[in-house]
Amino acid sequence: MANPFMLAGSAAAAMLRDVARGLSLPQKELAPKYFYDHRGSQLFEQITGLPEYYLTRTERAILETEMTPLMAALRPATLVELGAGSAVKARLILDAMRRAGSAQCYVPLDVSASFLSETAARLRADYPGLRVNPVVADFTERVPLAPSLPRPMLVAFLGSTIGNFTKPESVRLLRRVHAALGAGDRLLLGADLRKDVARLHAAYNDTSGVTAEFNRNMLRVLNRELGADFDVDAFDHRASYNAAEHRVEMHLVARMAHGVRIPGVGTFLFAAGESLRTEISCKYDRSSLDAMLALAGLRVESWLTDRAGDFALVVAASEVTDA
Repeated sequence: MANPFMLAGSAAAAMLRDVARGLSLPQKELAPKYFYDHRGSQLFEQITGLPEYYLTRTERAILETEMTPLMAALRPATLVELGAGSAVKARLILDAMRRAGSAQCYVPLDVSASFLSETAARLRADYPGLRVNPVVADFTERVPLAPSLPRPMLVAFLGSTIGNFTKPESVRLLRRVHAALGAGDRLLLGADLRKDVARLHAAYNDTSGVTAEFNRNMLRVLNRELGADFDVDAFDHRASYNAAEHRVEMHLVARMAHGVRIPGVGTFLFAAGESLRTEISCKYDRSSLDAMLALAGLRVESWLTDRAGDFALVVAASEVTDA
């Protein structure tokens, strides 16, 4: 049976370049998009249900409270979801769009083709009459949306995935989204807010070890896709808060000195205790989000949070008015 995540042609070459560059840096790093093969997507879905991982349930609670009045006001015809996964949260938006009488089309965009296919099939069965047009793409590189999509359009970028990027990277990504927005279109952005460090530590170091397995799964992806020879069990999971950068950093730490060979690139040496950074998760406040969106040509229209102020849903539009 063919590997559902197997990359071909230019995608495989791009992955090889990314990995070679990342492993050559003084602080070795890999892009978090390589977590998400089918197994990685499944593991992340497990993480979202963990008691320590407050992000998903808090964002979901805001969606449950706020989507009905918001969709009644915006009346989007198309929902585009970046990094759709299983589309659990998209259903809350789609249900509210249906109540508003505006739902015509859903475009889930994700890097995992097999996971996306399963998601699309379930949605077609559960939402008869709704056009479901899945797009397999890496939204960090491009946001390929057909110009014929029914408008107005709502682009949802949830789960505080924006936090996985540095500020310059986030601005570039948001500019791509901005370029896809037309008159009347909106961005719905989920962002995790700054809070007590102990809660952040618990959220990224769960006692059941699911996050650690999710972290190490990236090495399995590289072994399969690139023919690398990472010893997955030779790395420990570590996540800690970088207060200066307002972000959680997730690493894989080498237990012993060893080398990893990647065909076509060479051998990369790890010292005992050396870390490979696999993810950052930036935490925001209102002023930092306002400034970042403004740099991308977007303005905040609505700021929606839970009562404790743990998480925000931000509705943003182009700085250019419809006039």
